[in-house]
Amino acid sequence: MNLKFDEKGLIPAIVQDARTGKVLMMAYMNEESLEITKKEGRACFWSRSRRELWRKGETSGNVQKVVSIKTDCDGDCLLIDVEPAGPACHTGEESCFFNEIHDGADVFTYEGLYELIKGRKENPKEGSYTTYLFDKGLEKILKKVGEETSEVIIGAMKKSKEETIYEIADLAYHVMVLMAEMGISLNDIRAELASRHVIDKKTKQETMK
Repeated sequence: MNLKFDEKGLIPAIVQDARTGKVLMMAYMNEESLEITKKEGRACFWSRSRRELWRKGETSGNVQKVVSIKTDCDGDCLLIDVEPAGPACHTGEESCFFNEIHDGADVFTYEGLYELIKGRKENPKEGSYTTYLFDKGLEKILKKVGEETSEVIIGAMKKSKEETIYEIADLAYHVMVLMAEMGISLNDIRAELASRHVIDKKTKQETMK
């Protein structure tokens, strides 16, 4: 597809984390920066304020390894999947999109649940089951992980999809409590899984090491 650059020779590029799908930033590219990006495999943009090329991370070290580049149906916007080496925003935030101006209906995310669990560890709340687990310590948390693992097996042996879903949810929660207790982040798990994930460039088939 032919790309549609604007009258200044620019095209907007939305950058997202290839591992999580989280939107990291929005910048502009011209034909030269796009070619550099494709050739070097690292994000390069055009700075409208400085009127010059800038390779993301050339001073901060927070480079963005490009995984893929797609265009929308009209060819006037790019979507770039990257593997970031650090924060995308100059403020030090992971994403440039952190100023919330509207909070719609509650939407569940693993990140939100994990942050809630961490909050119970850092700021204990009386009557909270999560706080209770942290108060009891690692041995209690491990015991619960073991119990919930057994419950998943029992549910699956019954061939009950509903019961298995319920028990997997319990297990996932307790595993997150364990992660928070040991200082393990969701990104740590993503990185480990990503290291095992292999895509054959010729066949595009995905496998796990």
